[in-house]
Amino acid sequence: MAHILVVYEIVNQKIKKASFEATSAAAQLAADLNGNVSALFVGPQVNSLVSEAGKYGAEKAFVVEHAGLEKYSPDAYAAVIAEAVRQTEATHIFMGASLRGKDLLPRVAYLLDSALAQDIISIDVEGDKVVYTRPIIAGKLRARVTIDSHYQLATLRPNVFPVVEKATNPEAVTLSIEPPAAKAVVEETLTEAGGKLDVTEAEIIVSGGRGMKGPENWHLIENLAGTMGAATGASRAAVDAGWRDHAEQVGQTGKTVSPNLYIACGISGAIQHQAGMSSSKYIVAINKDPEAPIFKIADYGIVGDVFEVLPKLNEEIAKLKSE
Repeated sequence: MAHILVVYEIVNQKIKKASFEATSAAAQLAADLNGNVSALFVGPQVNSLVSEAGKYGAEKAFVVEHAGLEKYSPDAYAAVIAEAVRQTEATHIFMGASLRGKDLLPRVAYLLDSALAQDIISIDVEGDKVVYTRPIIAGKLRARVTIDSHYQLATLRPNVFPVVEKATNPEAVTLSIEPPAAKAVVEETLTEAGGKLDVTEAEIIVSGGRGMKGPENWHLIENLAGTMGAATGASRAAVDAGWRDHAEQVGQTGKTVSPNLYIACGISGAIQHQAGMSSSKYIVAINKDPEAPIFKIADYGIVGDVFEVLPKLNEEIAKLKSE
């Protein structure tokens, strides 16, 4: 019987949304395979968060608390997770395809001598096989992957799998696992003041490119994002020019995003940028060049000057929200 173990990502005592998405996806797969779902909490003082997993279908929560896990260490965390997989007899191991998930789960796969499917956007059951679909070649193609190793590991792209509430009362089980001495630890994480939304988790992203002409015009992007409760993104051209921080870069060499709504302002839409945002549910493009590649993938397009369109768009959305 399939036992799907979801590794929860916890930062500053808060569970990342991608963990809930992975739990919902695991619950659906478990139903198809007549299996069960468990959550794995690793870190300091995580026991208090166990009940959160029960909102989305986890029937059991395994907890590893240890002083040696106070600071995130890829090698120490991977060793603990691999041992937890063995002890719980999990068959499938899921985690969100966040920066940490992509850093951590490959190490776990190595320790378990098993295969890993990265950045999955759909999971299907065909006969006795689980088929994982992932974008490849800068998003131009999609590969359908099956895994034949003893364990099946996968990272799931954030904002792709819906969060579905399925209330359970998970049993908390403490695992006694001694982490190895850490070879490297994260001593400090620096974030910008103001608590800006991370583009990888945002439901709405307003993104700007070379067409914004300079950082002095970025207030138009930020104003619209503020009105809509959105995150701000940027193309590689804008980041390379020094207009925006790399943390906002969307594309093949930046972050991959899948928001409900992606508004591309003054972005031509080169294939490298499309690789990072083409899985958005709805794409709105604003560009004065009607031949810009971004219009080929946009659901809605506005051919016009961003400096004229953005203030009017912001004004109209503000009116709608005030009604």
